[in-house]
Amino acid sequence: MKAFIDEHRERFGVEPICQQLQVAPSAYRRHVARQRNPELRCARAQRDEILVSEIERVWQVNLQVYGADKVWRQLNREGIAVARCTVERLMRQQGLRGAMRGKPVKTTRPDPAAPCPLDRVNRQFSATRPNQLWVADFTYVSTWQGFVYVAFVVDVYARYIVGWRVSRNMHTDFVLDALEQALYARQPDRNTLIHHSDRGAQYVSIRYSERLGEAGIEPSVGSKGDSYDNALAETINGLYKAEIIHRRGPWKSKEAVELATLEWVSWFNHHRLLEPIGYIPPAEAEANYYRCQTEQAVTA
Repeated sequence: MKAFIDEHRERFGVEPICQQLQVAPSAYRRHVARQRNPELRCARAQRDEILVSEIERVWQVNLQVYGADKVWRQLNREGIAVARCTVERLMRQQGLRGAMRGKPVKTTRPDPAAPCPLDRVNRQFSATRPNQLWVADFTYVSTWQGFVYVAFVVDVYARYIVGWRVSRNMHTDFVLDALEQALYARQPDRNTLIHHSDRGAQYVSIRYSERLGEAGIEPSVGSKGDSYDNALAETINGLYKAEIIHRRGPWKSKEAVELATLEWVSWFNHHRLLEPIGYIPPAEAEANYYRCQTEQAVTA
């Protein structure tokens, strides 16, 4: 309404317009005065202006995927005290929204003839330390050059992505490369780690199983007919698709997907706030664990 008066005041005059709109001219004059001198605005309006810039900064820095809840938590982590309802209100006014997750699509296909390890997880996706339980899965991305596939290996303790790979095919080499990256990055102790996946042919193949055995890792495969047999890995896939793939497409090539995945994995591990670990990034959760271990060793 105020914008309408601003637009037509020169032609019709303020008071005739206000009379037709049944608005007090004094209210419009206060609006004009506040535009000329922002200090005349109420304290809430002045604070809102400051918060809007901070909210948009947090939203932009975090790949434009945070909703009101995580923006609010990040602001509080930075020492900016603000109510959650205020963040929600200002984000709605500015048209800022978080990423929306879609329905997951199954990519791996079981091989009925392949022998499968036991399910050593039984849908209990929790760990008391890093390198105790890893989960693995892959998803697909449509590009102008055809489908590409993205594999992840995730440490369950803090949901840290320890290995990933992008490929134009779904062969065993593809998921093996992601595993090799995880092994190189983590160097886990032998016989202390469980690797869990679904019953996809790539993960129960002889070559994949042999590599796990060489590294001293205990394999685990989800039970047949259980739609939640690898739920945590599928959750990571869902976040990846919602926060990067669906928001930035269409994708031209495998290389474009690879570069975006690299950016997302780095952000996810070091900056993304995760509810299951207390709204802190995975890297921070792992650093807290190792710090506690060091402090306990010193005091022992």
